[in-house]
Amino acid sequence: MKNLILTNSKGVSALFLVIAMLLMVTIGYVFSYLIPTKQKSISFVIQSTQALFLAQSGVEFAVRFATDNNWTTPVLLSNLNNPPNNTRNLGAGRFALTYTNTAPNLDTLTSVGEVPAATERRRISVSNFTQFLGSGALIIDPDRPVPCLTTGLIGKQTVNVVNFYIKNISSSAITLNQFAATWTQDPPARQIALIYLGGTLKFNGNYPNGSAPQSFTEAPPTYTINPGQTILVAVWFTRTVNNLQNMVVTFYSITGDSYNFNLDPEGDGFPPC
Repeated sequence: MKNLILTNSKGVSALFLVIAMLLMVTIGYVFSYLIPTKQKSISFVIQSTQALFLAQSGVEFAVRFATDNNWTTPVLLSNLNNPPNNTRNLGAGRFALTYTNTAPNLDTLTSVGEVPAATERRRISVSNFTQFLGSGALIIDPDRPVPCLTTGLIGKQTVNVVNFYIKNISSSAITLNQFAATWTQDPPARQIALIYLGGTLKFNGNYPNGSAPQSFTEAPPTYTINPGQTILVAVWFTRTVNNLQNMVVTFYSITGDSYNFNLDPEGDGFPPC
């Protein structure tokens, strides 16, 4: 009898059939569990990406909104914390803005993108926020190096040079023809000797700290920045400057508009270039 059971092919086939059916049921159950989980994980990725884009939109909005309202100082930028300035609904979510000027987050803008359907949040913080603000349509380009201090030679004299990048974010060309500047420093007093815009010399002379607006001296006495264009501004002093801080440069257009650039919002000097 035992030998008949072991050699009965029908019994073996039925056993394998049962095992195969159990495996298929198990695999089907696993797939039925994994597919919805995978779909949920994909939706989390999509919503996380949406929240990131919302946070980026919040930063761009804050730059343009503060610039248009000429909020270029920490005191004025605190207005970004007040409704309705601090939130905007956009698509399936919104962004919320917070401006902080207390240690350890001095001059910091935080933009939080939110997708309410999943309460998904992404956060972007921008330090030294005032560096990216100008008056009107010229701003310090956030995609280029921050304002910095280096040295150069005028003849055989070693001098300090401040470099920074400005960008025209408007849809129209802007033509500049004057500048003004203020700064603080330790004695002896220095003056601005040269200004280059986009590598072109536009001022050659002696400009004292806080003086009245000065017209460009080099022909042609104007400089045009096209829409979307970024240029390097190089401000050369007459000599090296002791403890250069709190520098603000203002450019004026031929239409009478002014564009202010706070190059050292923290008041602690410039990093080296």
